[in-house]
Amino acid sequence: MSDASNRVAASARAAAFGQRLFFDTRLSNGGTISCASCHVPEWHWTDRRPTATGLADTDRNTPSVANARFNRWFGWAGATDSLWSASLRPFADPREMGNSERHVAALVRSQPDLECSYRQVFGRSPAAVEDDKVLADIGKALAAFQATLVTGRTPFDDFRDALARGDRAAQARYPEAAKRGLRLFVGRAQCNLCHLGPQFSNGEFDQVGIPVRRPDGRYDWGRYDGIKAVQASRFSLLGRFSDDRKGTTGESTRRVALTVEAYGQFKVPGLRNVALTAPYMHDGSIITLADVVRHYSTITDEKLILAAPHPHAEPGEELPARPTGSLLRTLNLDAREIADLVAFLHTLTETRAGPIRRPPTAAPAGGTQLVRSGAKPCG
Repeated sequence: MSDASNRVAASARAAAFGQRLFFDTRLSNGGTISCASCHVPEWHWTDRRPTATGLADTDRNTPSVANARFNRWFGWAGATDSLWSASLRPFADPREMGNSERHVAALVRSQPDLECSYRQVFGRSPAAVEDDKVLADIGKALAAFQATLVTGRTPFDDFRDALARGDRAAQARYPEAAKRGLRLFVGRAQCNLCHLGPQFSNGEFDQVGIPVRRPDGRYDWGRYDGIKAVQASRFSLLGRFSDDRKGTTGESTRRVALTVEAYGQFKVPGLRNVALTAPYMHDGSIITLADVVRHYSTITDEKLILAAPHPHAEPGEELPARPTGSLLRTLNLDAREIADLVAFLHTLTETRAGPIRRPPTAAPAGGTQLVRSGAKPCG
């Protein structure tokens, strides 16, 4: 899959470099944390924690990076608008990798394996460009690797294709509980209003019925602050680090605007492999899929009011009105209906997972294992 904003998005060499970077603890402050510390391949690219822990505890659940290439916005609040920009954000967060732009650039310039691979992927020495350009390039290599992490076929895919070709024998192999759950999903429960398309997500944001006030008394304003962040970012698709000279990839960023509805909204996640990535919600507050279905089934006006923050603005900003409207409504599903929906969600799990994507544990001098056959190694 190409990405006009990232000229190395489809490069196998960039993906190999990005894979090494993804597991490289040198990129963190103190050399103890890598991207894979939270996005663990053996745990389906999550960490099984309610909220992520890097150098310190954070406030948000770790989303899987599998299928991330298909996103329009990144992170629970959509604070970044490209996979390569999203890959940069943890570097500077003091709770995650706690590093600086200058340190990352200096590391790439000073470490022979990183310098070598950077030069081979981008066609220039990292010493020849400024720090922020080196950082953007590192994000693009990381994105090239993450773009290769795509989930496989599921029992639902087999059932869908059997329906399309009229294969009754194949249809009969799909569990009856899952069939009932599917009818609910697209019928009375109307889950497909938000969870639609190949990834079971509209790629946007909505109220989720989780209070915006955190246990520590602070507030998580969700999409409202995400829009602010992407508008202020030097690494957005509208900035000078995008490789898209026509500017078409940045159209959504150009049009996004702060609205009343953005308060307390969070990303609608894709549902492929959802049974493997507990706990759930942006704050990791719901432990099982059955509890997630029960949460949405029993959503009430009171829950939605708690999820809609009080008027909030930065100093000098006009206070907006309270958010209004939501697609959520009380369903009052019974125990069997909840179980049927969960049975359907389990059929969105890939049948055969791909290989664990860890790089070689020892890198030959000069990083020559990253060079494709026939390419000249560094040295």
